[in-house]
Amino acid sequence: MLKKRHQFFVCLFACIDASVVALACYMAWGLRIVLTGDAWPTGWEAWIKHPLVLFAAPSVLMVFWGLGLYRPRRDRSMWVEVGQVIKASLVSVMALVVVLWAVGAETLGAEPGAAATVMGLNLDAGRFQVALLAILLPVGLVGLRVSVRMALRSLRKRGKNLRHVAIIGVGRLGQIAARTLTRNSWTGIHVAYHIAHTPKADRAKCVGRPVRGGLDDIEKVLESQKVDAVYLALPATEAAKMPAILRRLERFALDVRIIPDVPLRYLPQSMAVSELEGMPVLSYRESPLYGLGGVSKRAVDILGAAAALLLFSPVMLAIAALVRMSGPGPVVFKQCRVSLGGEEFRIYKFRTMFHVEDEAAPCDPGDDPTVQWTQRNDPRVTPIGRFLRRTSLDELPQLFNVLRGDMSLVGPRPERPELIERFKEDWRGYMLRQHVKAGMTGWAQVNGLRGDTDLRKRLQHDLFYVRHWSLRFDLWILWLTVFRGFVHRNAH
Repeated sequence: MLKKRHQFFVCLFACIDASVVALACYMAWGLRIVLTGDAWPTGWEAWIKHPLVLFAAPSVLMVFWGLGLYRPRRDRSMWVEVGQVIKASLVSVMALVVVLWAVGAETLGAEPGAAATVMGLNLDAGRFQVALLAILLPVGLVGLRVSVRMALRSLRKRGKNLRHVAIIGVGRLGQIAARTLTRNSWTGIHVAYHIAHTPKADRAKCVGRPVRGGLDDIEKVLESQKVDAVYLALPATEAAKMPAILRRLERFALDVRIIPDVPLRYLPQSMAVSELEGMPVLSYRESPLYGLGGVSKRAVDILGAAAALLLFSPVMLAIAALVRMSGPGPVVFKQCRVSLGGEEFRIYKFRTMFHVEDEAAPCDPGDDPTVQWTQRNDPRVTPIGRFLRRTSLDELPQLFNVLRGDMSLVGPRPERPELIERFKEDWRGYMLRQHVKAGMTGWAQVNGLRGDTDLRKRLQHDLFYVRHWSLRFDLWILWLTVFRGFVHRNAH
């Protein structure tokens, strides 16, 4: 739920940024007209199709995205963000100049070759207007970010918009981490509790926060006291325990950050590193869908699912009629599956098996050892069901899951909670799949790893997708799905 709210706010933030950019463009245009004495445009087309407005907003959003300004960094100070916004604004203006030069929009609304006269100086109208924009754009965007920061600080002081975390470590470093995070309440990071870095807890509290257990109790504590992230603050003498703890944390779909017991200048450069009042924080693992990337993926999901529903609606109606005639039971089969962050949802599929009353059980955890994938030539599958499974047409109703936001068009295939409980104990890194939404198709599926195939290879492909996700990668998988994703020998 927290990740879904974040995607909404990122989209809202991008829209507001685009509005500020448009306002700055029009202000630069208006100032140029006032200072040069040019005539105001009379037709509405000139206002709508103004080159600065058409090219500036996409340029700024792309640069902001590329520089990570839409990624959630609660521990980034306001002044660091202001510096990044100014840098991104100036880079955007330079990119805009290149784009305008490429398309030939040199005078931005003036007659070709027009010059602006300001204080007795003859200036090219387009260059003068872009220069004004280079001043107005960072001022407007910095003003927006500062205003949002101040509003968020006010909300967080009242206990709103918080992100609850657990700190593993009760020594000097763990206490420094707790005090630093608590003192910087503007981040909205709330320390919920500690877990001792010893096998058993030897104290009840640490810096005013409860100590829920020791290293032997990590799984039990995190399952009963859910948090959004874990901060590892182990003393240097306990550093050897770090790999084992990280492996155990892979069972949980939460962010993991490391506070090393070394000065910032000695840290490796391969990790994302931030700093909060001189305390270095390494981002060891995060969902790749934070920021504008997640919003763009969601936009592709909505547009793609809507288009696919229009395209396949006659096919879906015909399949529904065939399923209805195949025997008693519902046309659409519903079953509990798991998606982003371990959230459970009801997946939709055309019914392909003979109806059993308890097949669509509610989303309750279970540990039934008999739960398994459908086998080849499974006697439970109806004749029409075999055809639907071989062609993957039984999965078309999942387009509604995509529109609802339960799934994505591309991602690891969703599994049942019972199987996940079994796999996360046996397969290292299995829970990392849940750092992205489950998908209708995925990297494993287009490479033939479907049905009852090698789980290790499927997991390797899913983790490769999570670690290398990009919108271009999604579009490539969708393209491959057209040729490899429907009919396959492993689909049964």
